[in-house]
Amino acid sequence: MTAAAQARTRLERIRASAGIAQLALQQIQDDLGAGDVDQAELAAILRELIQDTDPLGGFIAAVAQLLTAAASRAEQIEPDRDGDASCPLHEAAALITDNAGQRLIWAAQALDPQGDFV
Repeated sequence: MTAAAQARTRLERIRASAGIAQLALQQIQDDLGAGDVDQAELAAILRELIQDTDPLGGFIAAVAQLLTAAASRAEQIEPDRDGDASCPLHEAAALITDNAGQRLIWAAQALDPQGDFV
């Protein structure tokens, strides 16, 4: 590992990674705004957010997994281990998986009922 890589702190790496994720999400948003996106393509894009090459569920599942990892860490370090920090993180992960993920599926099916999940 180079000296420059060693000098970066964890927080700096997280900021950089979050910035990359924001740019990627902006690209997706820009693509969604293209005037030539039809029903089938929009449904395919929504399905891609749910299920990509990762058999565990794609982008939505990855965000939920990130929140679950934060919740697990919070459980280990929160004062009094009372769940004040970890519980909301676990709930956020569940809401993303259960609510956002399911709603993406419903929207994709409404747009293109015959479409396949990739």
